[in-house]
Amino acid sequence: MDASLTVPGAADLERRQLLLNATGAVGGVGLVATAYPFVASFEPSARARAAGGPVEAVWGDLAPGALRTVAWRGQPVWLLRRSPEMIEALDTPNPALADPESLRSEQPADCRNATRSIRPELFVAVGICTHLGCSPGLHLGDPAFEAQMHGDGFLCPCHGSRFDLAGRVAKDVPAPTNLVIPIHALLPGGKLRIGEPT
Repeated sequence: MDASLTVPGAADLERRQLLLNATGAVGGVGLVATAYPFVASFEPSARARAAGGPVEAVWGDLAPGALRTVAWRGQPVWLLRRSPEMIEALDTPNPALADPESLRSEQPADCRNATRSIRPELFVAVGICTHLGCSPGLHLGDPAFEAQMHGDGFLCPCHGSRFDLAGRVAKDVPAPTNLVIPIHALLPGGKLRIGEPT
């Protein structure tokens, strides 16, 4: 009988199956090793995650009337600690405001109030004018500004838009809406997290 036509024995079949399994395992590992960089490239970079992710900031050490600016998503976000007098002024009806109830404004649901804030003493807003994107400046104790706004607030240096200390826009200025209030959460120890809800 021709040796090339013999039926393989059990030992040969076992060896063949072992080689097939080993080849399959090595091929699978190679496939995973090759695919991993491609799959990993779909994940946002650490820099991209940081640019769009939440940011923590301290506000508890601010004195009344003090303003701190923090960066979030490439934008300035204001943290203003309001005094009791500032809060009282915001509760008084102001005829200079275009949208005093903030009906056309962007703010979280828990900031739909006269102070546009979670806690009346802390004002958190994106510090960019809603007209063309300039950054307004804080005006405290400025008689000319107070006469126009019936109190203190923010003035945009580019085109003169004015906002009160709750970021509500004045009538007859270029800015169409109130300042944006970002989603934020108050944390223990006088801190807050911008970019995540409560």
